[in-house]
Amino acid sequence: MAFRCNFSIVTGPSRLISLLAMSYTFLSAAHPIEWSELTADRLAQDIAEAIAQSDRNIEAICSIETSNVTFSNVIEALERATDPLHTAWGRASMLDSVAGGGDFRVEYNRVLGSVSDFYTSIVLNEKLWERIHAFSCTKEAKTLKGVRKRLFEETMRDFREGGAELPASSKERLRAIRNELAEKTQRYSENLVDATDAWEKIIDNAGELDGMPSSILAVMREDAAQHGHSNAYRLTLRAPIYGPAMRYLKKTSLRKELWDANDRLCLDGKYANGELVHEILRLRSEEAKLLGYKNFADFILSRRMAKNGRTALSFTKKLHNRIEDAFHADIESICSFKAAISGDAHAIIEPWEMAFWSEERCRALYNFDEEQLRPYFELNATLRGLFATVKLLYDIRIEERAVRMSNCGGENGGDIPVWHESVRYFEVFDENGSKIGSFYADFFPREGKHVGAWLSESLGTGHRNEAGEWILPIGVLCTNLTPSTQNRPALLTHNEVQTIFHEFGHLLHHLFGRVIYKSLNGINVAWDFVELPSQIMENWTWERACLDLFARHYESGKPLPKQLFQKMRTTRNYLVAMRTMRQLAMQKMDLDLHISYDGDDLDAFIKRSTQGYTIPYPTEPHSIVRHFHHLFSDSNGYAAAYYSYKWAEVLDADAFERFLEEGIFSRKVADEFRREILEKGNEKSPEKLYRKFRGRDPNLDALLHRCGLK
Repeated sequence: MAFRCNFSIVTGPSRLISLLAMSYTFLSAAHPIEWSELTADRLAQDIAEAIAQSDRNIEAICSIETSNVTFSNVIEALERATDPLHTAWGRASMLDSVAGGGDFRVEYNRVLGSVSDFYTSIVLNEKLWERIHAFSCTKEAKTLKGVRKRLFEETMRDFREGGAELPASSKERLRAIRNELAEKTQRYSENLVDATDAWEKIIDNAGELDGMPSSILAVMREDAAQHGHSNAYRLTLRAPIYGPAMRYLKKTSLRKELWDANDRLCLDGKYANGELVHEILRLRSEEAKLLGYKNFADFILSRRMAKNGRTALSFTKKLHNRIEDAFHADIESICSFKAAISGDAHAIIEPWEMAFWSEERCRALYNFDEEQLRPYFELNATLRGLFATVKLLYDIRIEERAVRMSNCGGENGGDIPVWHESVRYFEVFDENGSKIGSFYADFFPREGKHVGAWLSESLGTGHRNEAGEWILPIGVLCTNLTPSTQNRPALLTHNEVQTIFHEFGHLLHHLFGRVIYKSLNGINVAWDFVELPSQIMENWTWERACLDLFARHYESGKPLPKQLFQKMRTTRNYLVAMRTMRQLAMQKMDLDLHISYDGDDLDAFIKRSTQGYTIPYPTEPHSIVRHFHHLFSDSNGYAAAYYSYKWAEVLDADAFERFLEEGIFSRKVADEFRREILEKGNEKSPEKLYRKFRGRDPNLDALLHRCGLK
């Protein structure tokens, strides 16, 4: 076939392939990856070569006569055409998220526009669209079945929704919009990382930190020493510090200072994101209207379970109405508690006080706070428990490999190179001992690393290559957990345990996928479905039978006491309505911004949007919109789709009820979940996959029941 001939001409004999791999390190298919060779000075030439190779593959498809088009030489060929760029850019993007900054960031931004422009040019390529459209009229196209039919249908939608049928002038404008979005969302992301890293407060007097858990004080002390401050403590906006500080610090003025820094993150100064938010929203709206949609939400959700913005908004409002009374009751309970303790009947709650007084009330009611669990959740023990859990469910085995820093020889450690000394590497095997994939784990925060937690598939999704061989997937599991100290291993909160289980659920989706086309495999599914495999995994962290696999005191080895476990379970739904409403407020704001924002005063618009969804504090916080990385750190990301978390919570609560009914370690149920959900990727619509597993549509009451709100 023409595509294969072109590919052989491009790559040449095996010796030339070897030379190319040596010359263009970002394109090399070698594994393990020698990260020290992926340097800033090589990025531009490697990306240029990756684009050139991918472009030649596209041109090979365009050279086929329209009378000779087939599924193989057009649709399947297109599926493979951008492999060189996907490989090179996937590695570059992954490094940017975990080790960005300096020269690498400069070079990454320099080539970002050309990458965005090339990907946009594919769906706007008239000759390519002519071949795809010509194939759609063939008898072969009309008789496609199964996954081949799904790939064809998804390809047609990619092109139509990508602007293939637009007039030339509109195509050029669309191209410009997407290039601008790539640049502006990247800048938003960098501003957020830099602003987070820029704020610190060095505290010399430990008395100012009264109330802070000893485990966090130890982390803060070591962090201060690493930044040149001996016998001091470093307070930052990073998750392992900020959260506990807001809950436990007794000094109100210090909590207020910390809250104010976080509230004003990216609000003004050199890291200001406000104008970028305006521009991103304007560009997204223009993009949607160019493509024939009323708004960006309708455009981005057209291929997701919600289908349009109206449905997502209706879901949000329905859940809001179901929990509104409980939400107000939660607020009143905290205000009343503070009034009783302070003796001031008119006591008010400020935003920097809510977490603190909520924690105080929890301790008063239940004699419990989450720090009591930390000694029982040592990181390595938690990983062993997680691996034991998935062994019971799916009969897989996970083995850790020794690693080394990438610029060191094997004699200085293991044979798997890594980009940071704290990164780990694991291989995963099925019940027959066959390797099914591998993953890196980057658990701890550091400057230059993105905030939050995520699973990256950018190093490779499982698929069948042109030779018919199955290519194994590689994942990168990233979190920002509480790190170890000199005298103590990494001890986690239960929330951090949930985070690991959550991201591992994404990883299982990535590793278990058996769809032969990578664009349809693994986590390449509708975004309001992708959180089902991750969020369902969190349920096991609340089950005694699961915790018994690993929850032991890191010093004594004693299991989690029954009384402490019962308190943990009892407080699971403590202030759940307030926590749920916060999430609903963010998804309501997200949807409204992408449906009806008209460019006027951003904060005033958001205030109107979230009225009735937020706590009426005396001091009104600024909107999270300027540091809401889910929405604005990517051209699309979770834009108009933050509702996906709650949407998928309905799915996971409903799906986990089946495990509760038949046994939380039921191999029968787990096998069906793997076969009907985890292995299927985007082979069929998510509605069909879910119904096949559950036998019916999901039920909202399952979530409300789990939350104690029904």
